[in-house]
Amino acid sequence: MAMQAPEIEALIKAALPDATVTIQDLAGDGDHYAAVVVSEAFRGKSRVQQHQIVYAALRGRMGGELHALALQTSSP
Repeated sequence: MAMQAPEIEALIKAALPDATVTIQDLAGDGDHYAAVVVSEAFRGKSRVQQHQIVYAALRGRMGGELHALALQTSSP
């Protein structure tokens, strides 16, 4: 079962309430998305740490309901 973009955004915003989140469905199949996430929580963290925060927000759905997510993260 594929995830919808609003569901991905809601999960990220639940974990990072200050985040600006932009989701794009790359293939139109609900499985391949790109996300741009900007949050103060990323300040001072490495890119890997930033991505880990986003993956944690998705609560284990990566690799299952959500097949692929290309991430761009940054602090404001």
